[in-house]
This record gives sequence, C-alpha cells and structure tokens, in this order.
Amino acid sequence: MVRYAVPGAVEWIESGGGPPIVIPEASLSAWRGADGDDWDDYDRACGVDGQVGLIAVGQSSHALVLGFDPASTAFLPSAGAFVRWIAADSEDELLGSVDAALASAVWEETVMWDVPGPVVLFDSAWPGGEAHEDERLRVEVAAGRYRVQAAQVTPRPSITFCLVQLVPVT
Repeated sequence: MVRYAVPGAVEWIESGGGPPIVIPEASLSAWRGADGDDWDDYDRACGVDGQVGLIAVGQSSHALVLGFDPASTAFLPSAGAFVRWIAADSEDELLGSVDAALASAVWEETVMWDVPGPVVLFDSAWPGGEAHEDERLRVEVAAGRYRVQAAQVTPRPSITFCLVQLVPVT
C-alpha cells in the first residue's frame, strides 16, 4: 500500500493487491503478513469472505480485514468510517456523497470488534513491524467495543464506494 495526500485533504492508502487490514497498534508487530515462506497471516486475511471480517492477531486481539477488493481506502474521523473508493471521477465527487450515503446506507454486514486503542491501516501482505510510514495510516480510535457495519453504496451511477463504519457500543 502507498499513502498519498494533499495537505489538508484526506489520506488514502493503496494496496498492492491484497486486502487492507486494520490492526490495533499494540499488536502491530505480531502481524507477519506474507513474510518470506510464511504466508499464514496474509492467507487468513485473503480468506475473509465479505466486506469485513475479524481474524486473531497476537495473543489477545483481532484485526479487521476490509475484504472484496484492494480499493483505495481512507478514514474519515467525522463519520467514524473507512471509505473504500470503487468508482468516482474525482475525490471531491466521492467525498461529497459520503454524508448522504451514511444517512441512507443499508448495512449489509456487521461484526463486533473490541479495540484496545489506536489502529493502523495497511496492506495485509506487509509484516506489521515493517510497513513504512507512507504505506500505513494510523487512526485514533478510543479503546472500547465497536459495531463495525459495512455497506456498498451507489449514490449516483458514476459513484460507488464501500463504507465501513465504527459505531461505539455502550
């Protein structure tokens, strides 16, 4: 994955072909990805069926796999959601559709995720401790339990994206 951003804009992470993964920062070094002859972690991430899924990482935590395709992915703090760019002519066009999509989304998949604090988004093929700063995105998330809900939306014929929203459970 490669991170790119314009100052003051949204930061996007690109995948080299594997599914993006979101790992609690505290468990980052436990993720081996597709390191050398050991592809176990990466294979587990690729085995997730659907838009989201959880897999064990480290001794006591879980990683959130963003499934289906290696779409460019960003996190929008104001929405508490990852946005996965599938089709749009421009970033402005896509981002301008997010609020309305959140209000009308039909959430297709939901998982419960216990998060110990900040998380890191990157390509699941990378070993967690080796992903370079420009290939990952740190996301400030408060420790707690979250309902992770996912939906693919097409607000207009030329715009399609996936929303993966983190909703705190109290």
